[in-house]
Amino acid sequence: MSEETAPQQGGAGQPKGLLQQMEELMAALNADLSALDAELQAAGNAGRGPGGQEPIG
Repeated sequence: MSEETAPQQGGAGQPKGLLQQMEELMAALNADLSALDAELQAAGNAGRGPGGQEPIG
């Protein structure tokens, strides 16, 4: 079996695998943060009247 047909477990193949894992983790984190942001905005807007959000600053 040659190296081209065997899956690479270390060396040059490892950074690509780590990069893929990091991209997947970042995508999951982004989705979680977006959901949390939506929940916080909904909770903040629930206590306010028809005026909506107050300006920040």
